[in-house]
Amino acid sequence: MEPSALWWMDGKFGMFIHWGLYSLLAGEYQGTSTDNIAEWIMHDLSISAEEYRKLARQFEGKDFNAESIASLAQEAGMKYLVFTSKHHDGFSLFDSRATQYNSKRATPSNRDFVRELREACDRHNLVFGLYYSQAQDWDDEDACEDGIGPDGKDFEKYFRNKCIPQLTELLTNYGPIGLIWLDTPMYMTKEQSQELRDLIKGLQPSCLINGRIGNGLGDYMTTGDNFIPLLPYPASFEVPATINNSWGYNKNDHAWKSPKQIIRSLVKIVSRGGNYLLNIGPTGTGEVPQPSVDVLKAVGSFMTKNGESIYGTKRMPMYPYDIDWGYFTAKPGKLYIHIFEEMGRAYLLNIANKPLVCYRLWDRLPLTLKERVTCEGDSSWLITLPEREKDEFDQVICVEVEGDEIVFEPIRG
Repeated sequence: MEPSALWWMDGKFGMFIHWGLYSLLAGEYQGTSTDNIAEWIMHDLSISAEEYRKLARQFEGKDFNAESIASLAQEAGMKYLVFTSKHHDGFSLFDSRATQYNSKRATPSNRDFVRELREACDRHNLVFGLYYSQAQDWDDEDACEDGIGPDGKDFEKYFRNKCIPQLTELLTNYGPIGLIWLDTPMYMTKEQSQELRDLIKGLQPSCLINGRIGNGLGDYMTTGDNFIPLLPYPASFEVPATINNSWGYNKNDHAWKSPKQIIRSLVKIVSRGGNYLLNIGPTGTGEVPQPSVDVLKAVGSFMTKNGESIYGTKRMPMYPYDIDWGYFTAKPGKLYIHIFEEMGRAYLLNIANKPLVCYRLWDRLPLTLKERVTCEGDSSWLITLPEREKDEFDQVICVEVEGDEIVFEPIRG
């Protein structure tokens, strides 16, 4: 990736926000609950565009506070934010001249939520990014829709009349955009994906593009939703993930992940060379659900103490053994050992680097590390661990070593 992408490569942790008309329905329409992610309710429950558009009359966003959302992201230790400017339902959350169907012109809120978040991110030192559904638009009969092929559609018409003009607006009217996050390219041609890339890079050369632009033209790989690569991945990647089960708000979805689960996923992703883009789904009025707030604040407490072991770290080489209690991250001359289980000692084999000093990261408490060669000829470390603090979900141990690169020895035959 280009040097201009250093903010993304070092930042590691971002906030995704899914919010729109679907949030008003909260996973239920006319007494029927969706069994899928809530932002797909228009498609899954076959709500006509005409009926769905009526939701705009109720969209006030009275509890949507860009300042508090940006503050929450900053407190959680997130370094960037990605907001749904237009999801698959076709409704836009910014003042667009390409269509009247947007929050500024078609709702009682009369607000440009993209601009509000843009300004809030600037105040909180967050890089601002935008999600845009470039292919699916269920409000436009010529756009893509899951399960429906291109026959009888004039996708090029939608592409020219809405997609291109709206992306142009977003990239010219809202200042520097760090990231355009595209989604579900479906049957877009390589030429169309290339045209989008040329448009974005032509207007903002430093703007990153995620992998779902399609046809292999993204700046980095985007994994499947909530899927983490099994092994260290040889290129830059990002995991988009939910904090419960749905992206858009669903009043019946109470499967909130714990702070420990979130921190463990973050460490695992970073260890394997990726970024973690964690979603919140505000309610129909724009309020962030309290369980999301509570989880993110707890994660933020961890990041305040241990962020050194996350930000600016690089992909780890493959450790030859499966350790079920934790993961490694590293910076030049430092190995961070993330321990998620109650243990009195950590015993590690096959680390070639010579240890120089060992301590608990957050308070620099010195720890005893015994280095020896086993009877089989393998290097080994035995670290005596301190008692865990309350809510110390991940006990991070830092070992300063000789050499910039961490070297793991292969298993002997």
